[in-house]
Amino acid sequence: MRAAPTDPNVPDAFLTPVGQLFRRSHLGPPPQLDAAAWTLSVEGLVDRPQRLGLRALRGLPRADLTAFHECYGNPVHPDLPTRAVANLAWSGVPLSAVLDLVGVRPQARHLWLEGADRGAFAGEQGVAYLKDLPLEVARAEVLLADTVNGAPLPREHGFPVRAVVPRFFGTNSVKWLTRLVLADRRPEHLFTTRLYTRVPPGGGAPRPVREVEVNSRLVGTGEGDAVPAGPFQVTGRAWGFDPVVAVEVAVDDAGWQPARLEPRGPQPVWQRFTLPCALAPGRHLIRCRATDARGRVQPPGGARNAVHGIEVLAR
Repeated sequence: MRAAPTDPNVPDAFLTPVGQLFRRSHLGPPPQLDAAAWTLSVEGLVDRPQRLGLRALRGLPRADLTAFHECYGNPVHPDLPTRAVANLAWSGVPLSAVLDLVGVRPQARHLWLEGADRGAFAGEQGVAYLKDLPLEVARAEVLLADTVNGAPLPREHGFPVRAVVPRFFGTNSVKWLTRLVLADRRPEHLFTTRLYTRVPPGGGAPRPVREVEVNSRLVGTGEGDAVPAGPFQVTGRAWGFDPVVAVEVAVDDAGWQPARLEPRGPQPVWQRFTLPCALAPGRHLIRCRATDARGRVQPPGGARNAVHGIEVLAR
C-alpha cells in the first residue's frame, strides 16, 4: 500500500480540504483516464447491459452526500490501529438510478465494483482492484461521485468517477470506477475474500471489512506539541457506522469526563466534541473515547479503533 505523507494534526474543520485528504493506492500510480473516452460498463444479471459515458451518467438524477470517509489501514495487518479519516461533501449519481436503468434480475444478490487500476500486490501480478457489496446495501447507499467539495474529483482520488459507500470503510469506495457486475455470488479475489477480512470477536469465519467501528480522534493538537499552560480546550472528532452518542475525555490520571458532543444529523458526518480543562506546566496525556448508539465503546487498547491519546507539553 502506498500512502502520501499527511499532517498528523487533523484541522478542526467540518469539511476536510481535498489537499489534506489522505491518499491510498494499492496498485501503483493513479491510472491516466481520459474523461471523454471513459465508460462505465454495467453487466451481469441485468436485463439491459449498458456502457455509459460520462455525459450519459451525468444525465441521470443527481444527489449530494456529506459523510466521513475512513481508511481501514493495512489489509495485510488488519489489527494495526489507524485513524486516516476525513469529512467530505460528494456529488454524483445514486447507484440506484443506474440499477433502475439496466433492470436488475431477481437472481442478483451482490454487486461487484471494479476500478481501472492494475498492478502487483501481496505477491500477485496483474491484479485489478475489485470489491463487492450486498445488493441491498449497494442500492440504498452507494453514490457514483464525480465531485468532491464542490470541484471535480482529482486524479489521485478517483477521477473521473468513483464509488462512495457511506459508513463503510474506504476500501469499499472503489476509485477510477469502470465496471459494475450484478451477480448471485461474491467474487473470489485478493481484495474481497483473501485480504480485507477479519474474524469477529469470539471467533468464527472471517467476514469482509465493511461497517466502520465507533472511533474518535483528538484534532488541532498532535503528539508532542507544546501548548500554553493554563486554560485549554480539548477538541476532537468522533464517527462510526452508527451515530456517536457520547464522548469522554481523560487528562492524565483523572477520570473520564463527558465532553460536549455535536449531534450527527441526517447525514453520516463526523461529530465535533470539546471539553475545557486546565493544564499545569509539564507533560500531560490526553485521551478520548466514544460510545455509539448501540452502546459500543472504543476499547482501551489492542484494536485498530483503540482509545486515542496524545502527550502534550504545557509551558
